[in-house]
Amino acid sequence: MKQMNSSYLLLITLKRHYVHIKLKGYFEHLRLSHWGAGACLADDMGLGKTLQAIAILLARAHSGPSLIIAPTSVCFNWQNELKRFAPTLNVIALGQKQAGEDRTSVLANLQPFDCVIVSYSLLQRLSDELQQTRWTTTIADEAQFLKNPLSSRSKAAYSLKSDFKMALTGTPIENNLTELWSIFRFINPGLLGNLKRFNIRFSLPIERKEDDPVAAKKAAVGLKALLSPFLLRRTKDEVLKDLPEKTEIDLPVVLSDEEMAFYESLRQSAVDELSKTALVQNPGEQRLRMLAELVKLRQACCDSRLLIEHSVLPQSKLNTLLELVKSLRESNHRVLIFSQFVGFLRLIQQAFDAQHLSYQYLDGSTPTETRQSRIAAFQQGEGDAFLISLKAGGFGLNLTQADYVIHMDPWWNPAAQDQATDRVHRIGQTKPVTVYRLFAQHTVEERILELHEKKRELATHLLADTDMVQPTDVNEVLTMLKEVF
Repeated sequence: MKQMNSSYLLLITLKRHYVHIKLKGYFEHLRLSHWGAGACLADDMGLGKTLQAIAILLARAHSGPSLIIAPTSVCFNWQNELKRFAPTLNVIALGQKQAGEDRTSVLANLQPFDCVIVSYSLLQRLSDELQQTRWTTTIADEAQFLKNPLSSRSKAAYSLKSDFKMALTGTPIENNLTELWSIFRFINPGLLGNLKRFNIRFSLPIERKEDDPVAAKKAAVGLKALLSPFLLRRTKDEVLKDLPEKTEIDLPVVLSDEEMAFYESLRQSAVDELSKTALVQNPGEQRLRMLAELVKLRQACCDSRLLIEHSVLPQSKLNTLLELVKSLRESNHRVLIFSQFVGFLRLIQQAFDAQHLSYQYLDGSTPTETRQSRIAAFQQGEGDAFLISLKAGGFGLNLTQADYVIHMDPWWNPAAQDQATDRVHRIGQTKPVTVYRLFAQHTVEERILELHEKKRELATHLLADTDMVQPTDVNEVLTMLKEVF
């Protein structure tokens, strides 16, 4: 118990600062580590997973060096949080620009209380070197980065030797059960069997529930029973008393006649192409063709200039955004604006410049140093809005100075948008949060929003109930596009 004192006191401190850090979960992690079993901390985004992980690192630091794997954009945040809450740890951030011999020397001379931080991309490059160390604790942050079991990144993570492995992710399932299998292959190899057996025993019955509901329910109950001792999860519903109110609004945008005519021509073309695609035998090729057609339709819903550079068609969605942002600015609100299309963000940026609206900007090409400076600037009050690409800003950000979120374009799986929203609606937020989801009326975007709740069930029902939904396929999309509003 004496070895736990520093981490226990840390959690008491965190409880004062972050209100709802769960001591029970902390001791559950320690119990699993004592067993030699891994843990998946799957709390909803914004509930303090990083801080709970720091407490575990402190509790086990005396036994040997620790390893943290995180997206490049999040590594800097880990350094800051460790410096703030765990100053007794010796933090070693391995960087891409660091000389190879320097990294080799560092890894060869690790001691207890050393805590190494690497990005997922560097994990792949240093796989052989990282395997040489027996880590006392290994933490994979944003563990959905390991969702593809065939990727080099996942294989490098599987090969690590560690007494205790812990996965942190608010979205243990984004699209299908293979992603969950891959995360558990990392923390508890063998628990779910090999992938082929897992698919036969669980994935296929669950995903084909309409064919045999009894078998689907039995498979889901069995899978949940296997996972529950190792999967620790709190949802925001459990801690609503500690979070401000969140209001979500689906805001329809009426496209002009010219924009609708352009969209309709693309829709007819997509129906023709997907009818041919449905006959293709290769599922991977089917999916690629389907996504290509959907991207065109979604871009047309946003702004025709994404498809035709010098298009002179009206810009209904952009004009709706400008009116909304100006209204929010007049009421002293600050807003995060997300889009999956960097090209659309650039068009928004140009419109903001023309309207003299102040903002910060972030996409995947933004250097890490610039990224951090822009985040700090926004948190200090510089900019009425923050334009962020969904891929670059859906995780690893704390932007509680904003109280509004605007999503410019929906996509099938709402998990990415929910994570982005949680950059604002998280522990530390003191103001009510409002979320706008803009969608082009009478288009594929409207259908996507209708499917969102069904997609959320894939994760929610496994973690909290016993049911599942079927993944989207080409025929489902084709049927949807054939429907006329």
